[in-house]
Amino acid sequence: MKKTITWILIADGTQARVLENTGPGKGLRQVDGLDFAIDPLMAQEIVTDKPGRSHSSVGHGRSAIQPKTDPAEHRETVFVKSLAHMLERKRQEGEFDRLVIAAAPIALGEIRRAISPAVKKTILAELDKDLTNLPTPQLDRHLDGIIAV
Repeated sequence: MKKTITWILIADGTQARVLENTGPGKGLRQVDGLDFAIDPLMAQEIVTDKPGRSHSSVGHGRSAIQPKTDPAEHRETVFVKSLAHMLERKRQEGEFDRLVIAAAPIALGEIRRAISPAVKKTILAELDKDLTNLPTPQLDRHLDGIIAV
């Protein structure tokens, strides 16, 4: 009988890690190579150029053009999309059977939008908490009632 592999994605908008549980009493272990992070930057650190200028349609005035998206939010969205692509690839490779997502509320919404329908079908539970800075041994109390660690 094949064991059921449950992955736990712990994420926020700038860092993520994947843990694995292979059954009750087996605990959690970090999945090798699935620990990701980007440096959290403020918008002013990403965009160093002055904003573009526009001529007024009436008169001689000029004004700055604001970007349509916040560069920091855009970076985090790209990060979350890369996580979603990784999950889809690993699902296709049969690396996990079930998925638990524990993410900061905003990141959880982004993850929900980014993951494929096939990955959505593997979701066992979602937890809208930022657990990214907790050490692995302390995670089991947050996952109690979701999976038997």
